[in-house]
Amino acid sequence: MFTGIDEVDWASLRHAYGSAEDVPGLLRGLASADPAERETALDGMYGAVHHQGDVYDSTLACLPFLLALVASEAVPERGGIVELLVSIGQEGEERVGDDTRAMARAAVRAGAEVFVRLTRDPDPEVRRAAAGALVRFLDAPARVLALVRERLTVERDDRVLLALAEALGVFARRHPGQAAEAVELLAAQSAPPFGPGLRLAALGQLAGCAPDRLPEDLVPTVVRLLRERSTLRPCRAGEPDRPETDTLIGRLRRLRPSDEEGSQLLRTLHSALDGRVEERIALLVGQLSSPEATDRCNAVWMSMGLFREWRADYGEPVALIGAQLGAEEDRLRDAALAVLEGLLDLAAPAADHLHTLVASRPELWVRHWEHGAPTLGTGLKALALCGDPRATPVLAEVLAGPVVPNELGRVVAHLGFAARPLAPALRRRLGEVPLDSPDTYDRAAPLLWALGALGDVESVPQVLRLLLGMPDGLRSRETVVESAVRALGAFGPAAGEAAPVLRGLLDSGAAVAAAAALWAVQEDAAAVLPVLLGELRGERRGRSAAADALGRLGPAGRPALADLRRMAAADDLWQRTSAACALWRIGGDGETDIAAPVLRAAWTANPHTRPGVAECVAALGPVAEPLHDLLRAELASPRRHQASLGGYGSHDIADDLRLLRMCREGLSAG
Repeated sequence: MFTGIDEVDWASLRHAYGSAEDVPGLLRGLASADPAERETALDGMYGAVHHQGDVYDSTLACLPFLLALVASEAVPERGGIVELLVSIGQEGEERVGDDTRAMARAAVRAGAEVFVRLTRDPDPEVRRAAAGALVRFLDAPARVLALVRERLTVERDDRVLLALAEALGVFARRHPGQAAEAVELLAAQSAPPFGPGLRLAALGQLAGCAPDRLPEDLVPTVVRLLRERSTLRPCRAGEPDRPETDTLIGRLRRLRPSDEEGSQLLRTLHSALDGRVEERIALLVGQLSSPEATDRCNAVWMSMGLFREWRADYGEPVALIGAQLGAEEDRLRDAALAVLEGLLDLAAPAADHLHTLVASRPELWVRHWEHGAPTLGTGLKALALCGDPRATPVLAEVLAGPVVPNELGRVVAHLGFAARPLAPALRRRLGEVPLDSPDTYDRAAPLLWALGALGDVESVPQVLRLLLGMPDGLRSRETVVESAVRALGAFGPAAGEAAPVLRGLLDSGAAVAAAAALWAVQEDAAAVLPVLLGELRGERRGRSAAADALGRLGPAGRPALADLRRMAAADDLWQRTSAACALWRIGGDGETDIAAPVLRAAWTANPHTRPGVAECVAALGPVAEPLHDLLRAELASPRRHQASLGGYGSHDIADDLRLLRMCREGLSAG
């Protein structure tokens, strides 16, 4: 297996962390008799040689040894090594223009005969992994299909049969001209007498490669099969015990759903159905209504993928997710909380369930961590983020406690007017923040954000106390100053007593924020314009912020028009967008010919720009009518604006909800 390994100049090769001289040890570890050592070695291969899917020259050098390892029955647990080979080989398939990846794919394809032998291996985990490798790397479609068909007739392991069904789906998508037989095999497997698990797998693959072959009663069929499978699902007795290793693979294993197979079956079907949102909602409702807690837990976790990508009425599934908060299983309750927290306003149908949990479990209001500041408990946070006023008295009790969790400002902003009763306590806590402590920022920032969101003018003295009292050498002083200045700006003209302090900050590191706040408080263009013009003509870092601040000046910002016109032609997309918004807000109709095309191009080029552009359009009123078609198209789109870029969590939904709100405001203002 390792013939020639010492002849490779590993020290001259590279992986994610530098020299690859440690790779021979990892390769030998994959063949160790010690399960913990094997897992650590595989973790090391993913962590260094195939880090985050990357391929290096050391990855290429590993491939002959990895192929030799999987070919040897003397090596235990080779299924994981086959999966590593599949991942390395696929990378070259999906990223054009990278020679290293293309070479990796070619090398795996050149060794694909080994996967043919592995489809008959005594180890079912190896056979399972080999099915996917065979269909991806063997360059003989007719032979591949014949091999898969043969294995379907003799295979008895349920998990391998599911992998063979997936292989048929991959084959049909890769070879559409030769897909007919694969589709027929899948259609046969989707019906009796096959068991519910295999039928679900076949339906998921048909949805991706031949949706016209799906049954008309797809959702009832899938829900029925899911429940049949749940009643038949065996405990996986006889599976090898896994070592408790502190590796990424070990941690991921511990985080997997208790029924990972069922989760994958339904996730495949949801992914293949894609934009058939009504069917996916109905399917989720069926999953969430299952008598089996495991099926409901799987449904909760996969619901976020639907919510994050598509706009729809999710009232029924969200209410059912809320109902899981009363479950006895910690895993199910925690999953429901995690999803509801990310839904913000969309979690409102679950508000009653959230309130019941919050009211009955005060020990969950604040989460304390071994390292790091305390945070709001997920249930309380979700209740507040959906705007439910019942969160306010609970937050008041939290404020009366010893710590202020750092998400407080965010949730107060979502509660809006309902959080007004919290203002006195917030004000008092801000007045208690020490001025010279290393944790001044951690303690002050959530309070400043909350008070700014509430527009609590009575807190101006406490904000000024911070600005005037912090020593110059304090860690994070600049960040505290910017937060305090923004809060003063949010108070508007009623914070007039803060104007002298804001003027004093116009030549500091917080100059742009101070200028914006001073304009909001006193509208002194003579003081503000020189500062913002200087920033606009200075380093790139502060130019977009200066342009945004100038836009708020309206016609008073006309001296900046020439600079903004130049900036609207800059290379940087964000600078162009900020400049165009400012131009239009300052110059009105006279700047439409420059601003409108820039904003239209930004909207198309990068969906992340859309909330800001829509906010600009809403502020402009009728002047921005040339862009109203963009707003109407966005409101008519069923897909969230960042979906094509890949979702990252609740921020995607928050930004999308903000975008839709701004689109509606922009059209109504026009």
